[in-house]
Amino acid sequence: MTDTTTQPRQIADRLTSPLHDAVYSWPTLLLFVAVGLFVLNTFASPYFLSPWALSDATFNFTEKAIIAFAMALLIISGEIDLSVAAIIALSSTMMGLALQFGVDTPTLVLIGSLTGVACGAFNGLLVTGLGLPSIVVTIGTMSFFRGISFMILGDKAFNGYPPSFAYFGQGYVWWVISFEFVLFVIVALAYYVVLHRTNFGRHVFAIGNNPVAAQFSGVRVARVKFLLFCLVGLMSGIAAVLLTSRLGSTRPSIAQGWELEVITMVVLGGVAILGGSGTIQGVFVAAFVMGLISFGLGLLNVPGIVMSIFIGGLLIIVIALPILANKVRESRA
Repeated sequence: MTDTTTQPRQIADRLTSPLHDAVYSWPTLLLFVAVGLFVLNTFASPYFLSPWALSDATFNFTEKAIIAFAMALLIISGEIDLSVAAIIALSSTMMGLALQFGVDTPTLVLIGSLTGVACGAFNGLLVTGLGLPSIVVTIGTMSFFRGISFMILGDKAFNGYPPSFAYFGQGYVWWVISFEFVLFVIVALAYYVVLHRTNFGRHVFAIGNNPVAAQFSGVRVARVKFLLFCLVGLMSGIAAVLLTSRLGSTRPSIAQGWELEVITMVVLGGVAILGGSGTIQGVFVAAFVMGLISFGLGLLNVPGIVMSIFIGGLLIIVIALPILANKVRESRA
């Protein structure tokens, strides 16, 4: 005899499970963390709730987050790029070098972006063409790209960017809404669609879970990975345009240490460091969390070296927690 209560219960479970998954998802938990940090920052400084202070807080993460969205796809595919900060330095240097020949603002933006794409393509060729491990390749190119910047500039700096160029890093679209923040939102939406609503995104997940099976299923694994490296390079070049515009100068030490913060942002957003899973929503919220942490520590006059220690510790924790959780589950099973 069939239990008449079983079917309604199953229907109710199907109806409530999407809501349950949304509420208890990692991005939602991160959102609660972001709200908590926001409240704590209001106690840290009476000026935090000023619209202009909140606008300034976005500069702590927008440039890094733009890279993090592309890095998320690359890590989901099972690869990584540690040279992103060095790509920023080289892209900025190429823009500064072109500036000495009197090029206009659109050309400067094009040079910065194309330099990033070229660096990403170089990484991609070494990884997909020669079969070298991406972590080894990008450690090498991290020194290689920044070394070129130091070779060109030495201890000097390029200054004198045109006023129109300053808009990208210092301009506002409306009131306190900066151009950088608007671009950050647009890029987030674009990468959400690419990863979660296209065949290309499904191929990225398939490669991260099992590249051999993906290859036999007709996915062009090498081609997809190469494109992902180019995307990371492009986003690094765009970040170089924004950062150089905001600072108004080019130095070979620009963006030093950013690779650690970008990867921390991605992993904190719930992207598995070994690949195969992750969401753009998580990275989006993680960007706000990282920005609120940096801005809050700045309000408390915490030295930069302490911030670096905190970011490094946070990266270790977010990588270790899933591994420890799996071990606990296995021991209980």
